[in-house]
Amino acid sequence: MIKENEIMQQKFCISYEKELNASQYEAVVHTKGPLLVIAGAGSGKTRTLTYRVARLVEEGTPPASILLLTFTRKASQEMLNRATNLLDKRCEGVSGGTFHSFANYILRRYSRYIGFDSGFNILDRDDSEALIGIVRKEMLNTSKHSSFPRKQTLANIFGKAANKVLSISDVIQNDYIHFEDDIEMIEMIHKEYARRKILHSYLDYDDLLIRFKTLMEDNADLKDRISSAYEHIMVDEYQDTNKIQSEIVCLLTGTNKNIMVVGDDSQSIYAFRGADFKNIMEFPKLFPGTRIIALEENYRSDQPILDLTNVIIERASEKYSKILFTKRKGGAKPLLVKTSTENGQSMFIVEKINKLVQNNVPLSEIAVLFRAGYYSFDLEIELARNGIPFKKVGGFKFVESAHIKDILAHMKVIVNPKDRLSWQRILLLIDKIGPKTAYNIFGAILKENSGYSGLLTAKIQNSVSDKLEELKKLFGKIDPDAMSVYDMGKEIAEYYLPVLRQRFDDYPKREKDIEHLILIMERYNSLVEFLSDMTLEPPNAAINNTLAENSGADNCLVLSTIHSAKGLEWHTVFIIWALDGRFPSMYSINNPEELEEELRLMYVAATRAKKNLYFTYPNRFYDRSSGMVLNRPSRFLELINSNILSKHSLTTYDYEY
Repeated sequence: MIKENEIMQQKFCISYEKELNASQYEAVVHTKGPLLVIAGAGSGKTRTLTYRVARLVEEGTPPASILLLTFTRKASQEMLNRATNLLDKRCEGVSGGTFHSFANYILRRYSRYIGFDSGFNILDRDDSEALIGIVRKEMLNTSKHSSFPRKQTLANIFGKAANKVLSISDVIQNDYIHFEDDIEMIEMIHKEYARRKILHSYLDYDDLLIRFKTLMEDNADLKDRISSAYEHIMVDEYQDTNKIQSEIVCLLTGTNKNIMVVGDDSQSIYAFRGADFKNIMEFPKLFPGTRIIALEENYRSDQPILDLTNVIIERASEKYSKILFTKRKGGAKPLLVKTSTENGQSMFIVEKINKLVQNNVPLSEIAVLFRAGYYSFDLEIELARNGIPFKKVGGFKFVESAHIKDILAHMKVIVNPKDRLSWQRILLLIDKIGPKTAYNIFGAILKENSGYSGLLTAKIQNSVSDKLEELKKLFGKIDPDAMSVYDMGKEIAEYYLPVLRQRFDDYPKREKDIEHLILIMERYNSLVEFLSDMTLEPPNAAINNTLAENSGADNCLVLSTIHSAKGLEWHTVFIIWALDGRFPSMYSINNPEELEEELRLMYVAATRAKKNLYFTYPNRFYDRSSGMVLNRPSRFLELINSNILSKHSLTTYDYEY
């Protein structure tokens, strides 16, 4: 182990060797050359990154020349806040953000290199599908519509091609062979979709990374300018990077090769988004001389839980081997519970939760995890019936709700008046204006060449112009140079609320969403930044299908998809539908790579638990898609020794906590 001598001890404000375990310390003080940190679940990954930021700053590295790339803005902010509290305000100057937000920042700064102005709009998934749908409708022969892939499928194909760096033809041959005869037309639609994005100053989510990568590849001087600005680069959750992100890391890393990536191959669970498990496995080949350090001491879970998770992940065919351990003693053995029906599963969980609460475990310290959002529907009914409050994370698409998109559309045209989709959305809210009229109005606004205020002077038929009076009044009031994001939001909401009440029966609930949205606006000084964040990092937690803003402090039970639970922890965790055919799913059983990912997904779910871990599954469930009766526990659990995993049928379980 590396020792600090007396001189070094005097040099640093923080006693790193005392504050960190041996492996964490080694990772923090390795500041020259490539470093791969394999950080097991709950092993203090965030702590290690935080201390490394502080160490680099203490060593004299200019904070702005340290780049910290994460997968959520929250993770980046948390690390930099911790580093600031640990050391001092110098750490606030560290460059941090997500891959997409960093790409967005660079592209806006150098937008002229890609033929855009800096006010381009970022398309979310819903908007991308809408634009693809317009192109599809215009280019397809009417008789072809029913058999041709829908806009959602086309968006999936285009996204997979972008993230995996494949051709449209390759994606269809690999995953959509039933559309093989349509390849030529799909490629034409893809080409026209790309052209329309340029025409209307749009970049979609995938374009941010592709354009950023291309920007650096095509402009050597600019690449050198960008990469030389960062003396040290750190990447969190490297196992979740896709091929483009891995290539961006290589392009950003300067000649000094001071690149540190942190991740856990055992927690690579985003292949469906294009994440490439091989990136973390092949990092040492990409950067010869890489130092590999494993963090194995766990600070989250009791040892019986770790004994189980070690057994689960040991079955992975390709991995960096590690054995998680804790110095804490004792703990309850995880339990696999078989119930007779799905509702029996729900009733067991409700009863168990009530017992936990009686034993002073807060509801917010209990989570129910599942593979897909619809797996919890029966449980939600049972929780409501028993008066147990809960919030659901994952599957809730706040910014894809119609009323939120309506508000955001009014703001998007202020930044990008060429945004056809947003103008169409705004105009179709007005009584007796249809798609054709909306398109003509959009054309008239563009001809004025005066931004969103072109609406005020556009040459529009009197019969139509009269219908636009209220909208004109709104845009006549808006002044982005003089008004805050919050004030613009309030004006737009005041205009929109009568429309909301007319269009939606549940408008009181939707009004609350808009109130939350306006409160979020109060945090922003830049409209562009607000709109970018709403696309790149939208809120995704809900209570009763309404935005649960800052709801972490509320004493609610947490229902969450496993993907949304990654990085979080709870006193007690229930993993439901641990039924072979559901977890792993029927679709993955015959695909070795997908089955491996499902194994890692089970591992991620199980490593969220601190004290209690339960797996539940209903016996004899009829699966309509396969025509099979599913009656075995997950193959990931079935053969585990009872010394590691207790197994009970509900009929024999005594319910005692």
